[in-house]
Amino acid sequence: MPGDAGGAAWTELPEKNFTISNASTYSNTEGSGTYLLTGKRVTFTRGPLKGIRFERTGKSKLQWVDEEGKLGRIRCIRRGGSG
Repeated sequence: MPGDAGGAAWTELPEKNFTISNASTYSNTEGSGTYLLTGKRVTFTRGPLKGIRFERTGKSKLQWVDEEGKLGRIRCIRRGGSG
């Protein structure tokens, strides 16, 4: 989550952390599942994050999409790996 001017630049949400295992599989501390990438939209289709949606808003950034289809405050930034 974005931080504020009076504190940290961002707030990490450990319960939302995940790792992409291969082309369509992810894992987190609760288990593993699958996701679907269609255009700019990433939808978790199985596993502990099932139903969570993100939209690509940059080369290495995803932004959470809420239940109404609007971009939320949660951002996912790719770190590590290649690219």
